[in-house]
Amino acid sequence: MVLTDTTFRKLQDIVGNAYCSRKKEDLVCYAYDATAASYLPDAVLFPGNTQEISAIINLANEDDFSVIPRGSGSGMTGGSLAVQGGVILVMSRFNRILEIDKDNLIAHAEPGVVTARFHQAVEKEGLFYPPDPSSSEFSTLGGNLAECAGGPRAVKYGVTRDYVLGLEAVLPTGEIIHVGVRTAKGVVGYDLTRLLVGSEGTLGIITRITVRLLPLPEAIRAMTAVFDSLEKAAETVSEIIAQGIIPRTLEFMDNASIRCVESHLKMDLPVEAGALLLIEVDGKFEEVDILIKQLETVCISQGAKHIKFAETKSEIANLWKARKAISPALFQYGPDKINEDIVVPRSRIPDMVRRIDALKEKTGLTMVSFGHAGDGNIHFNIMLDKKNQDDLKKAEAAIDALFEPRRSVLPNLN
Repeated sequence: MVLTDTTFRKLQDIVGNAYCSRKKEDLVCYAYDATAASYLPDAVLFPGNTQEISAIINLANEDDFSVIPRGSGSGMTGGSLAVQGGVILVMSRFNRILEIDKDNLIAHAEPGVVTARFHQAVEKEGLFYPPDPSSSEFSTLGGNLAECAGGPRAVKYGVTRDYVLGLEAVLPTGEIIHVGVRTAKGVVGYDLTRLLVGSEGTLGIITRITVRLLPLPEAIRAMTAVFDSLEKAAETVSEIIAQGIIPRTLEFMDNASIRCVESHLKMDLPVEAGALLLIEVDGKFEEVDILIKQLETVCISQGAKHIKFAETKSEIANLWKARKAISPALFQYGPDKINEDIVVPRSRIPDMVRRIDALKEKTGLTMVSFGHAGDGNIHFNIMLDKKNQDDLKKAEAAIDALFEPRRSVLPNLN
């Protein structure tokens, strides 16, 4: 598929010359995402409304070229890359929060709204939008929907699809559709809204979003629990859930992630710890006091060496600054990384941790684990220099071994 001069001029007619480019310096800026893979597109477009997107898709069908929607390019799956060429559709002009409806606990927004900005806007109204991916400071609502993003608060509140009520989208045929509802209940017909959420732009290009909101919790309490091994921390997570305690967040950091963040930020983190749990609870004032004490009791009973409470908003913010700094700080361990998202039943987290430790010992590679322990989601990273072919082969074999449990949950490592 080659984007001809004639087709490019048609695209300019649709979006305007100022919002259409195939200059090399512009193409390079939209050739990569957070995966670090790079594929040069044939053109970059910045549409300003749904009708323009529909016209672009119609033209793509007529002139046979690919269209790849893109938010901020923070995704880790390559969904916004022009792998086989084509046109990148940058959604940055779709950046309006259209309405926050306090009476009905819903909001209408465009997909280019940065997630953190949306959080701030609804919280000013005393409302709460729970999905909170680690990339929220720069990722967009549209990208969150495309990937069905979760984040630390998923353990209590669920993931993005649990908050999307309705959508406007452009189908691959160019047709503009409106799916979903504006009401708390809507059970008639096929749930096309949930089908589109998580489809990574393959089923349609989202142009307008309706989400449900919650009342803003009265209070938040946070604590960290330090353990001498990651296995003990993982067992503590299982025990917390087994006791019926559902925190707002339940995150873990292994020793390697603690050390690299401390080196990066100088926050006086416990670098000798085997692992650290970062736990938050929210709700009414009296409720959070009870919950945080229960969590302290469970952590101590499971072998926590030290408990520290975050008493102020700034202290809580510092904890999350450390947590969200892990991924970029990891490159201290090597110029390249292979990262995978592992999801296991929460009761099997200790088994997976033991498996990772065995792989680390067997291969001698630098492996770092952290993530959303509360919902069984482990961010697993192997840090290396891919120019070292021996290490690269060992890393690829380790990934294969890690996912071997698909056939028998968690078999012994050979």
